Amino acid sequence: MQINGRAVVFGNDVNTDEIIPARYLVTTDPIELAAHCMEDARPGFETVAHAGSIMVAGRNFGCGSSREHAPIALKAAGFSCVVAESFARIFFRNAINIGLPIVEATGVAERVAEGDELGIDLEKGLLFLPGGEQVTLSPYPPFMEAIIAEGGWMPYLLSTHEREET
Repeated sequence: MQINGRAVVFGNDVNTDEIIPARYLVTTDPIELAAHCMEDARPGFETVAHAGSIMVAGRNFGCGSSREHAPIALKAAGFSCVVAESFARIFFRNAINIGLPIVEATGVAERVAEGDELGIDLEKGLLFLPGGEQVTLSPYPPFMEAIIAEGGWMPYLLSTHEREET
């Protein structure tokens, strides 16, 4: 799976309340969540987040409460991937469950600027930075690649069940 997009950069400890403020947890509608994604963390966020953008952050991305709304909001806002130095474990799994690719890359926050064009090859485990620099990533295990390729855990489960029935 190849991903290309422009970087939208944040720092360390981006928590789930910043990704989607708690006052919007009354809905699970992806379009509504996307409309409020990062609105308290960066006013005017909707002007920098475009379809295919790649979120880049420092350590401990997705910390805070274990709400699945956070990766849903990011995916619905158009993010094709999140690259961070580390993720809160529950956020990591919630992102995979909804089919949002996320990858860890040491030192990435200091090497990427807002608007940089990035490339990611999930299968080979490579992050392509401006200037031709490549960062090696840990590739996903095959079952996680399949979940992401299907668009999340439920679509994966349904497609697996359909294949078994035929």
